[in-house]
Amino acid sequence: MTTHDLPRGMIRASGAIGTHEGYMPGFGNDFETEALPGALPQGQNSPQKCNYGLYAEQLSGTAFTAPRGQNERTWCYRIRPSVHHTGRFSPIEVPHWKTAPNVVPNVTSLGQYRWDPIPMPESDLTWITGMRTMTTAGDVNIQVGMASHVYLVTRSMEDEYFFSADSELLVVPQEGRLRFATELGIIDLEPKEIAIIPRGLVYRVEVLEGPARGFVCENYGQKFDLPHRGPIGANCLANPRDFKCPVAAFEDREVPSRVVIKWCGQFHESHIGHSPLDVVAWHGNYCAYKYDLRTYSPVGAILFDHPDPSIFTVLTAPSGQEGTANIDFVLFRERWMVAEHSFRPPWYHKNIMSELMGNIYGQYDAKPRGFAPGGISLHNCMLPHGPDRDAFEGASNAELKPHKLENTMSFMFETRFPQHLTEWAAREAPMQPEYVEVWNQLQKKFDGTPGVK
Repeated sequence: MTTHDLPRGMIRASGAIGTHEGYMPGFGNDFETEALPGALPQGQNSPQKCNYGLYAEQLSGTAFTAPRGQNERTWCYRIRPSVHHTGRFSPIEVPHWKTAPNVVPNVTSLGQYRWDPIPMPESDLTWITGMRTMTTAGDVNIQVGMASHVYLVTRSMEDEYFFSADSELLVVPQEGRLRFATELGIIDLEPKEIAIIPRGLVYRVEVLEGPARGFVCENYGQKFDLPHRGPIGANCLANPRDFKCPVAAFEDREVPSRVVIKWCGQFHESHIGHSPLDVVAWHGNYCAYKYDLRTYSPVGAILFDHPDPSIFTVLTAPSGQEGTANIDFVLFRERWMVAEHSFRPPWYHKNIMSELMGNIYGQYDAKPRGFAPGGISLHNCMLPHGPDRDAFEGASNAELKPHKLENTMSFMFETRFPQHLTEWAAREAPMQPEYVEVWNQLQKKFDGTPGVK
């Protein structure tokens, strides 16, 4: 990408060893990048005077005293300190973006639910006004839990910026292409990729190809991390080198701008006279990422039985209780099915975790009908679910030869907390009222006599 491809005359760091099309590889690395030569101090973080008249400022993603392996912070060298990027705050209404706790009277979250794809609107919607919350879980005030959203974006943010003090956002596109112009660089995002936008990072979202629709997991708790592989060893699943962090890019623009902040579930705006995307150089390990889901290397059963779906975890946000996540992001993509004398699709089960699924494209093997690309399903904690009759009969009677699942990519936001429906999800989103009936046609096969039926 050349400079004229960048938004609004943004200046970005030139390519260097280890960069690829404006990105640096690695998850959890300590990066350093500068958009102007010599803008990044060497040997110290806060010199008495910074080059180019820049201000040194630290952005901390963890407590100062967090253990070294968990401590995250980034030093920014910017045209103005962040205290110039907000003025007085005025509350505003963002009616469809909800935050936990959000238990709505007369809305029943107990049940198995599924929704058709949310229709694309004809009206202008930005990243902020186009967010539609489906479920909330936990409590943002004590920094536990999550929310799941669908975004519908038809218009770029114009001289408008956003950041969340509540959460990091995991963005999963399903249709259209977006650009996230952030304080630390530029991320271009399309279907089959994801992005992680950390808490406190200021950014603007532009439409590269629209309209755009996708899913967002809003994480109130500990940051997403790569799962421990255990006996799998050092490779496969999501490999750290496939995560890409943007190189430094900045704007030096004197123009009236609006900054919107989400704080404890409330939204406020502040007006300033310039762009806040003015970080000329930075170094650290607290930053935004993108990741190509096509690089995810699944691991599965190669002899018999279907493994637990946790084997497909891409990212996990720990809860403090070992082995029980605040959120797991799980991916079901193309893969070979080779298990012998086994029921190959996901089995019937009840689970202490609450599972919200989204379909990016293709057909999900346990639900061959009704779960369209862009669709969503919710199976709350301890509610039974599993294959419908067609999937059960097909898998029970199929010839068990090696078979590749093609043209399929869906995901799950799984949390230890019950997920409560928002009023919009219960009353306005295109819920499938007949979904719970997909199991009604399952037949009783037991007759008291031995043998396989």
